[in-house]
Amino acid sequence: MKLLKTNLIKSILALMVIMMASCGTSKNTSADIMADSRDAKATVSANNPNIAALFNNSVGYAIFPNVGKGAYIIGAASGNGTVYQKGTLIGYSSMKQVDVGLQAGGKAFIEVIFFQTQQALDSFKNGNYELSANASAVLLEEGVSKDVEFRDGVGVVTKAKAGAMAGISVGGQKFEYTPAK
Repeated sequence: MKLLKTNLIKSILALMVIMMASCGTSKNTSADIMADSRDAKATVSANNPNIAALFNNSVGYAIFPNVGKGAYIIGAASGNGTVYQKGTLIGYSSMKQVDVGLQAGGKAFIEVIFFQTQQALDSFKNGNYELSANASAVLLEEGVSKDVEFRDGVGVVTKAKAGAMAGISVGGQKFEYTPAK
């Protein structure tokens, strides 16, 4: 029993360290978020002509340049980003995610949400938008060009930045939108 308790405490401490490390530094100014978003856009577009074209052809997109995720059975992720319509900054967004499953580790990644229709973008801007657990995302890998699958006018692309995470989980993402001033 003592061994089980010791292992549980070690696991919880490891999870806390991973979650804190995966979130990186906190950049709260709009200038920092915009600069990180520009860098993330360049990173995601590099060597991915299909993705680069979506930035030009989509009605809009949201870029979350620094999403941090940590998990040990229960996982959580969060990030802040920018929202664009036809290439023009129109606002800012925050993302929160909670999921449950066989998972452990921590990671940082870039997430881009493309809006194929005005209705999809308007839905995102109207308040508390959610991506369900069944939304599919294209995971970008070096040297592999993939097409984005759109569901209800929304396509998601993610690219790992750092960390290691293993497992499978079910959850959803919730977004809040704030118009630019």
